[in-house]
Amino acid sequence: MTEPTLRIVFMGTPEFAVASLNALYETGVDIAAVITAPDRPCGRGRKITFSPVKKYAMDHRLTLFQPEKLRDPEFISALRDINADLFVVVAFRMLPEEVWSMPRLGTFNLHASLLPQYRGAAPINHAIINGETMTGVTTFLIDEDIDTGMILLSRETAILPDETAGSLHDRLMETGARLVVETARGLAAGSLKPAPQEKMDDTMLKPAPKISPADMVIRWEKIAENIHNLIRGLSPCPGANTMLRKEGRSLRLKILDSTINYEITGNIPGTLIVTEKSRLMVACGKDTLEILSLIPEGRKRMSAAEFLRGFDLSGWEMA
Repeated sequence: MTEPTLRIVFMGTPEFAVASLNALYETGVDIAAVITAPDRPCGRGRKITFSPVKKYAMDHRLTLFQPEKLRDPEFISALRDINADLFVVVAFRMLPEEVWSMPRLGTFNLHASLLPQYRGAAPINHAIINGETMTGVTTFLIDEDIDTGMILLSRETAILPDETAGSLHDRLMETGARLVVETARGLAAGSLKPAPQEKMDDTMLKPAPKISPADMVIRWEKIAENIHNLIRGLSPCPGANTMLRKEGRSLRLKILDSTINYEITGNIPGTLIVTEKSRLMVACGKDTLEILSLIPEGRKRMSAAEFLRGFDLSGWEMA
């Protein structure tokens, strides 16, 4: 780092944030504190689990805070006493002004899109769902609104034709970590010139809100390309899903991988097509979607061929 004494407070929670925290740690800066989400019960057993960022902080013996409320007076006082030069935020909560305005160099956030497009909680998912071919990461100074602050740096990358949200997440995580280090260095050296985000009409902006249960449901009347993009954009988690039904029974399927068949056409959307070679396809509003891998409710991930070997689809219909 340009300034060896640079004191940083890092804020983040999921695995996406760990790469940036680790990149900063390895440069030798003074990570004065790490702020992450409180421990929560998780899974069917409701076992208390640590966030990935907490685990990293504990493994590296970093000072850790897990405030329930970011406006808590004791937390604010403790944060102020750290006297950090810079706050770095990656995949964390919205900060109150009394927090983000505290350090002398400001507070910057890493966002997994090319701002101003895809502001919100799920930019990676929505970019793929919308069929984008380019995306990237952006660092920006936090202000009072969500993802609207002055841009510091950005890096563009292509979205590969059959790339899933999972693989793009991992690539942007690493690209973003390098950009976080570059941004911290630039701010410390005073070499960065923050620039306002491009002004766009609201009709031109593409939002990226949190994925809702309704967003995950496959609607077979849509064209196969759109459904394929939905599956890619939600794979492996939370997963696009559909329902098989037969005589009052139902089975939910989470579809993880697919491809488009342009040769089979003319069937009613939702029609199941099973070939002799154990290929599972579903008719769409236009063209046909072939399912490559899936998770039947209560089961593990399997290929379509494995599913067909263990499940008789006779009489079942796609809802």
